[in-house]
Amino acid sequence: MANLVVHFEIHASEPQRLIDFYSQLLGWEFTQFGDVRYWSIATGEGAVGNVAGTAGHGINGGLTQRRGPRPEIGAPVMGCNLVVAVADVDALMRRGVELGGTEALAAADMQGVGRLGYLLDPDNNVFGLISAVMSDGTTGMGGGA
Repeated sequence: MANLVVHFEIHASEPQRLIDFYSQLLGWEFTQFGDVRYWSIATGEGAVGNVAGTAGHGINGGLTQRRGPRPEIGAPVMGCNLVVAVADVDALMRRGVELGGTEALAAADMQGVGRLGYLLDPDNNVFGLISAVMSDGTTGMGGGA
């Protein structure tokens, strides 16, 4: 078995606030595990369905109660961050700010990659949004749309 990433976790000072944010922004579904302050995150069709790493095109994750203060804006990243593949980076960046997030790095075209931008969620966790389609409608992966 390859060493694939099959699960991610988001830490939240106010779990319901982040559940609402990611549900409204990305359509993710959250399910709490009994009375434990932990929620599984279903990111959508095609995601790896279990920790064993069955074939898929994305991964699911979890949201857990933060055990300390939330990061300060401008603080260095502690741990890993997520980058989510989306159809329209700019529209979701705007929607994320409307939902209480903060722009961390404005969306920009990256030659050979696509369009990429970063937000802070309402708990100041950084995450990226990426699309293979650049602002001029061409694909970042070497060619036209």
